[in-house]
Amino acid sequence: MSKPGNTSSNTSAPKDSKASTPKRSLTPRRRAREYALQGIYQSLVMRRAGSLPNKTLIAKQLAEDPAFRRCQLELFQGIFEGVLDRTDEFEALITPALDRPINELSPVEHAALLIGTYELAADLSVPYKVAINEAVELAKTFGGTDGHKYVNGVLDVLAKKLRGTEIQAG
Repeated sequence: MSKPGNTSSNTSAPKDSKASTPKRSLTPRRRAREYALQGIYQSLVMRRAGSLPNKTLIAKQLAEDPAFRRCQLELFQGIFEGVLDRTDEFEALITPALDRPINELSPVEHAALLIGTYELAADLSVPYKVAINEAVELAKTFGGTDGHKYVNGVLDVLAKKLRGTEIQAG
């Protein structure tokens, strides 16, 4: 179905087509990571603008979204607070794997890298492949066209450093 102003020449698409919207599995865990990404993104943007982010205020704002109640709250809190409490530490891990200064990353890629690094470094209950995949999926959903490839490459380097034993074990 065409919307006014839509200049697409594809007239064979079904009426309910969501071709431009990627299909997402919104499990409570995925939803928790998405909200964490949004909060971390907001914090990064505020920091870049010279403001001090208030994580309590950001978390409260996110919790006002009706869909927030369907996320796994403990996972959201662990990632959100864990990343914000240790941002400098995680950025120090990320920086050597980058091909540019960290402040030149898009805030979405930056946030996805922080989440992936948090899960690789601080939450050993998450298998390294899952940590990388989840960060890549966040970058695909919210980031630029090829940002997910960059996130994947950087986290792959970090996984070898942080989870070398797990990787060797297969």
